[in-house]
Amino acid sequence: MIHSLLLAAQVLNVRSENWSLQIGAIMIVCNILALLIVRYATQDRGSKPASPVPGFGLPQLIAGACFGHILGAGVILGLTNSGVL
Repeated sequence: MIHSLLLAAQVLNVRSENWSLQIGAIMIVCNILALLIVRYATQDRGSKPASPVPGFGLPQLIAGACFGHILGAGVILGLTNSGVL
């Protein structure tokens, strides 16, 4: 059982680039997009506790940032593997 898991882990060959200004800009755009989605997709806007960003509750801010990083990582890996980056 464990041998097949190790074999499956070795098959994955994910290319990724080193950090650059272009990759940073993609991550920022994905985070802003995710924060906008979270802002308008949640029903309880600006819930307590308050966050440093006006109009967002702390749970909204954390959820948006997490979603943005997941989205950004997917976009960066997808663009890298397709040869765009």
